[in-house]
Amino acid sequence: MTGRPAPRVLPPPVRGWLGLMAALAALVVVVLGIRYADDSRPGTVDARVAALVDGAGPPWRHVALAMDFLGEPVGAVTVVVATVTGCLLLRRPRAAVLAVAGVSVAVGTATLLKSLVGRTIHGAGNLSYPSGHTAFATALAVVVALLATGRLGLGRTAATSLVLAAALVAGAAMGWAQVALGAHYPTDVLGGWCTALAVIPATAWLVDRTADRLADRPTGVSPT
Repeated sequence: MTGRPAPRVLPPPVRGWLGLMAALAALVVVVLGIRYADDSRPGTVDARVAALVDGAGPPWRHVALAMDFLGEPVGAVTVVVATVTGCLLLRRPRAAVLAVAGVSVAVGTATLLKSLVGRTIHGAGNLSYPSGHTAFATALAVVVALLATGRLGLGRTAATSLVLAAALVAGAAMGWAQVALGAHYPTDVLGGWCTALAVIPATAWLVDRTADRLADRPTGVSPT
């Protein structure tokens, strides 16, 4: 006898497109990392974008601070626990695993890259590339979008559009907050966004592959 596999967290209709997206996102992360390695100044694009959103006053600063809180340890754990709870209530255990594993890998990758790239902002001790807050928000949004895609049974075009839209909205919102608060350069935000887009599809594939292997294992021994 074998166990019945739970619904896949990476639906087949979007697997190829998200794989291509992940590869392109990883390339962007590497290119930007090389470009801004050991740098401590904004680039031309950074300066132009920051001039539009930097130094937001009330009430926008309060909105930015609220967004920033969601990427801090207490806020992040609260949001992830709520997401995991929702996944389990919807009987999507693989999505629950991805919510924890995917977000952790995305943030962990961003943290590792910060040390490797060495870009700083507001002092030598403030590593900035890529933005971990943006990676977190984008990763969680993609997980929720994948959950919705599976529940709704969307086709390739609709599913891909939903995932990209969720990633764009979440990444833009958190990225705006980070630039408005002066915590990151705009290219840091782009790097964090692409980090999540590169990590989540790969992690989702691993979750499905591992779960399928576990489901295919015999659950008992036939009597002789």
